[in-house]
Amino acid sequence: MSKKLHISAKTISAEITLPASKSISNRALILNALSENPCEIQNLSDSDDTCILQRALKSADTHFDIGASGTAMRFLTAFFANKSDKQSITITGSDRMKQRPIKILVDALNSLGAKIEYLEKDGFPPLRIFGRALEGGEIRLNGSVSSQYISALLMIAPLMKHGLKITLEGEIVSKPYILMTLEMMREFGVNADFSGNMIDIKPQKYRIVPFTVEADWTSASYWYELLSIAGDGKIFLHGLRKNSFQGDRKTAELFENLGVKTDFRENGILLTANEKTCREMRYNFVNEPDLAQTFAVTCCAKNVPFEFSGLQSLKIKETDRISALISELKKLGYVLREFPENTLIWNGERCEAQKNPNIATYQDHRMAMAFAPIALMQSIEIQHPEVVSKSYPNFWADLDLISR
Repeated sequence: MSKKLHISAKTISAEITLPASKSISNRALILNALSENPCEIQNLSDSDDTCILQRALKSADTHFDIGASGTAMRFLTAFFANKSDKQSITITGSDRMKQRPIKILVDALNSLGAKIEYLEKDGFPPLRIFGRALEGGEIRLNGSVSSQYISALLMIAPLMKHGLKITLEGEIVSKPYILMTLEMMREFGVNADFSGNMIDIKPQKYRIVPFTVEADWTSASYWYELLSIAGDGKIFLHGLRKNSFQGDRKTAELFENLGVKTDFRENGILLTANEKTCREMRYNFVNEPDLAQTFAVTCCAKNVPFEFSGLQSLKIKETDRISALISELKKLGYVLREFPENTLIWNGERCEAQKNPNIATYQDHRMAMAFAPIALMQSIEIQHPEVVSKSYPNFWADLDLISR
């Protein structure tokens, strides 16, 4: 299945209600469950990942297939490892999920008193988890792979007998997501000390609190991209806050140099096109890896050479996003290279573009949404457009508002 796209609008004018933040929703669900809160989370994301996690937390089953949801795999592994009322839980997923490493998290949990076994290949799902009350203590963890491992441990830390002290080694990737987790834990009554590369959480109890999820800044990035490529118009995005939990609020600042101005209003933000475009872009995405695809496609479309570093976590996402970007942008006539490792470069080199480009999405929602704005420049096809349901189920309907 593929979706043909062509956006004929010369001036963009739209009002979009963004989906709730998947990252905040998933953490809120875990924290709500840990606090044994009978209240429902308000404005919960309707993304696949969040629905999967919500069903698992409410279910009495002992076998879970979480599909392609990496967040659910990591958060549930830690959650069930510390649940002494469930003797044995099995978690599996898609073929791609069985290729995504989880050894760092499993080793950490087992060292803290958990009992987790691999059912197929060592270091990878599926897993069998024997729930028990964890002792806690002190561990050292590689901070350069995925912040979700760290967040999964942090959220269960206050319920461990001795709490948890984590020393993070190496470069810490996606640090804003760790800070998001700690800030949300504070909302639920748990304090932590994050100093240098050490996080210390004492034994504590979560408190019951009402919680409402804010709109998603990562989803906003595709509308920034669209307006940047169009070069004219305005878009109002409902539900975004300037003082957000989300690290991807950096979107607003970064797009200032790619032709989009942001005005914060009471109930959202107004994007307007400006004439400011940088000659080249160099940026380290170690804190905002989910924005890399958006900016790679935008820069190519606007003929802005770039050098993007800090992309190591992109290799273990829904697909190897570096490789996917190189392959799919080549179809549009842009020759990208990975050099050195984890750095994506486009120096302006071009090749012959395909006449009718058909963009592969690799079961990756962000590939579909990042390439969609290219339809302003030419007709394209997006393979498996349904993948957007992972984070933004209404994306195509919202894009139709532009196309009319």
